[in-house]
Amino acid sequence: MSGQLRDVQLKGSGPTRFSRNGDGRAALGPMMREYIVSEAMHALGIPTTRTLSLVATGEHVYRETRLPGALIARVAASHIRVGTFQYLAVREDIDGLRALADYAIARHYPHLTEVPRRYLGFLNAVVEAQAKLVAQWMLVGFIHGVLNTDNVAISGETIDYGPCAFMDAYHPATVFSSIDHQGRYAFANQPRITVWNLARLAEALLPILGSEAGGDDEGFKQAKAVIGSFQARYEAAFHEGIRHKIGLFTEQPGDLDLAAELLDLMARNGADFTLTFRDLAHEIGGAGRVRNHFIDPTAFDSWASRWRERLAREPENAADRRARMRRVNPKYIARNHRVEAAIAAATDEGDFRPFQSLLAVLARPFDEQPEMEEYAQPPADEERVLNTFCGT
Repeated sequence: MSGQLRDVQLKGSGPTRFSRNGDGRAALGPMMREYIVSEAMHALGIPTTRTLSLVATGEHVYRETRLPGALIARVAASHIRVGTFQYLAVREDIDGLRALADYAIARHYPHLTEVPRRYLGFLNAVVEAQAKLVAQWMLVGFIHGVLNTDNVAISGETIDYGPCAFMDAYHPATVFSSIDHQGRYAFANQPRITVWNLARLAEALLPILGSEAGGDDEGFKQAKAVIGSFQARYEAAFHEGIRHKIGLFTEQPGDLDLAAELLDLMARNGADFTLTFRDLAHEIGGAGRVRNHFIDPTAFDSWASRWRERLAREPENAADRRARMRRVNPKYIARNHRVEAAIAAATDEGDFRPFQSLLAVLARPFDEQPEMEEYAQPPADEERVLNTFCGT
């Protein structure tokens, strides 16, 4: 036993006081998606809530059509969100706000309990946790889909897998959520929208930040500086990760330009995000199969020549570098067409075997699984999933 406290929450069990005009229930398909993707994220080493159980209720819910109902028991370090603080702040419940902040600090950042400026330290810790989390999303091509303040956990865990998805072909403007018509939560916008959400947390905390800073103006000034630090923290985490993804485990001038050029070539050539990085390990000693992921293979050839010149200045031997690259570049992700196929089998035929097989593959995302090679492949044109939906 780790001794760590966990929250258990039922999702899809019915209306609550926060359901507005919704029924608070959930459809089986989206609950399966949450189960699959949260387990995939856990196996990738990305902080996440997890699903303790998935239960088909035997009832139906009504969305565009009649769908089988389900609920999940979700386990989290806590379910305290940015929106939790907003709820108290908008009601000007300063005592409640302070009590919630003290509880969150004791639970998630106990090293701050006795420091003089613990609320500023708390904001700083949440900004740091979110910067690292979003960098991890970006490094595996994950798109949350509905990144509002109620879906930003102060623990730094990924929470709420509604219209989420992993990219197949890379493009920074990729959107899957059926309700995101303006691209607010597009792949490349995730760091930017996270800053917006964290600014809302800072706003909610201002009454208690000001009281410990000796004045509202000083509290505002210090909170603004913490929020302003997000970009540098995010970039530090992302830049380290992207260097490692292309096999550079030391830092030299020009490395980030080299990585950025690869991403640009991938976007212009429809290259698969996951397999391009995974297959780079095969390119260290000479031309391999990565070029086949590009519409114009010669575009990759030119980049690869410069990349190999840079690799020659790395101290590691090729075998060790290849092994390290495979440890940071997964082969198996929760590809949309595989997730949808598992959902369709369960909802249309009552067959959960594809669901179980997919979970087994995703539990080992960095391993070669020759018998499961088909799960690594991008979708055929007729298998592409362009929209994902929230089911609650």
